[in-house]
Amino acid sequence: MSNDLTRVRSELGQSLWLDNLSRTLIHDGVLARYIREMGISGVTSNPSIFQKAIHTSPYYRDDARSIQADSAEHLYEQLVKTDLQMACDLLAPIHRESRGDDGWVSWEESPRLAQDEAATVSEAQRLREIVQRDNLLIKVPATPAGIRALTTLIGRGISVNVTLMFGLGHVRAVFDAYCAGLAQWIDKGGDPARVKAVASLFLSRVDTLVDERLTQDGRAPALALRGKAAVAMAKVAYRIYREIFHGETFARLASLGGRPQYLLWASTSTKNPAYSDLLYVEPLLGPETINTLPDETLEKLRDHGRLRAQLEDGLDEAQATLNALAELGIDLDGDVAQTLQTQGLAAFDESFAKMLAEVEKLRT
Repeated sequence: MSNDLTRVRSELGQSLWLDNLSRTLIHDGVLARYIREMGISGVTSNPSIFQKAIHTSPYYRDDARSIQADSAEHLYEQLVKTDLQMACDLLAPIHRESRGDDGWVSWEESPRLAQDEAATVSEAQRLREIVQRDNLLIKVPATPAGIRALTTLIGRGISVNVTLMFGLGHVRAVFDAYCAGLAQWIDKGGDPARVKAVASLFLSRVDTLVDERLTQDGRAPALALRGKAAVAMAKVAYRIYREIFHGETFARLASLGGRPQYLLWASTSTKNPAYSDLLYVEPLLGPETINTLPDETLEKLRDHGRLRAQLEDGLDEAQATLNALAELGIDLDGDVAQTLQTQGLAAFDESFAKMLAEVEKLRT
């Protein structure tokens, strides 16, 4: 018997968001079914997802021929605007029922802006104007420029999904920037109920890189730590979340109606077949969090997942794992996080270029 995934949100307090969006999913009723039957309460997208959607879906070509656009990028925006609006509308009942805490759809800015604070801010405002939906999150990378832009955007009442976080240093900096922006917004009379932010911590890529280094080390203590870095990091990140958003740091803003910035578990499909196919899902089930799942991982969770809150289990062991990695010279917050963020930005830039090439084909 398959799992009732609606229990994850109602009983465990974690939101399941779909890491996929295409017109096929919407037109064929798949997204509506996921929302109705599998507890999906949000959607995330990125350039790679839209590149695949435009390449494989039959629903874009007619629209592409009818839209007047002076560039492939502007045509892309007009095409996916419809997808984003329809997804936002499907999730609008959840957004209303949760009073803005859930029911969000994420749209990523161009990766070309990742190091430009001012451009990141202006682009976020422009993309929101294009979609015209209250439950749209703009995805901004956790680069130094992106983190500074986060404060400005939240201070202007613009909701944000901070992406490409790979270490606890990213987590702390993003939480601090969000709190600063929310204080600005509230202190100038803004309604805190209008503002939402999530912090997307990428997981499987951490284990991929750390495992390579542990294998190169070759000693028994190093080999014993393979496949453990990402989950340990996530658990400690959640402890940081609890300390900040349920402690004195956030107390004033919470009393005024400010929302905590939930951690979102990203990159949650298992890359190593030797590991559990739900390695980045089951151990991280817990309240006030989000897990964004590709379709395949969602189906696996429904088929054989163990639906039990485990996020706060083994916190001391998680910290001990991070300490052991540090003793072996694995610099998770420094070299590993920076390497992975640089690689992630490059991958998104490549996907963005491929996506625009797909759109260009539709123009001919």
